[in-house]
Amino acid sequence: MDRSADAAGVLEHSDVGAQKNRVVTEEEWLQKWEMHNIGFHKEQGHPFLQKYLDVLLSGRSGLRIFFPLCGKAVDMKWLADMGHCVVGVEVSEQALKEFFAEHSLPYSEEPVPEIPGAKKLQSTSGNISLYCCSIYDLSSSIVGKFDGFWDRGALVAVNPCDRQRYASLMISLMEENSSYLLVTVSYDPNKHKGPPFYVPESEIKSLFGFLPEKGDWLDKMVGDMEASVQGCLNSARIIAMEELLLMSELCEVL
Repeated sequence: MDRSADAAGVLEHSDVGAQKNRVVTEEEWLQKWEMHNIGFHKEQGHPFLQKYLDVLLSGRSGLRIFFPLCGKAVDMKWLADMGHCVVGVEVSEQALKEFFAEHSLPYSEEPVPEIPGAKKLQSTSGNISLYCCSIYDLSSSIVGKFDGFWDRGALVAVNPCDRQRYASLMISLMEENSSYLLVTVSYDPNKHKGPPFYVPESEIKSLFGFLPEKGDWLDKMVGDMEASVQGCLNSARIIAMEELLLMSELCEVL
């Protein structure tokens, strides 16, 4: 059975309006972490990141790589161990502390003067910096710009009404010639209210301002993007991939 073909057929005729007004509050996300209801967390490194690592790095070393809505992703340590500088943002302090504890990494905490109540948890080695705050409180003046992005579980977790705000922030954090790896999910949105939310290819085009190439539902490459950022032309390569989720799998990530 061709699961990807079936998914394409379903999604072609699906109305995503059922998810359009869905809002998940910050308190709900914090509760997921408190209750360890974190089926979205992967204990192993993500195969797509491993597959497209060369695209992300483009032969470069010592990159600054951003993890939006990072949780306690194990991929952060994996990239840091390669010599890259990893920066993440997550609203749950518990998630960030669990990351450092589970990897036996000593760290320090300090306030973020520009963001009331925010903290920065930084590894003693200095190559992993995780901000505990709303992602929308960040800006390039606070965290700088990045050579690479790993967006797995971020765009699909953002409330649909906030997607344009999120995409605009990501574009503003892109360094020239950055690489952006984006993982979305594929399923019938009429059968699941989200998150993770279904983000159609047409909306990705609208959000990031580029024309996607046609590709396989499970693993597709998207073309180069050019976006105007604060009056400058910022060329970034976007690689978009989709994970096909069955309803049983969706229940596990809730």
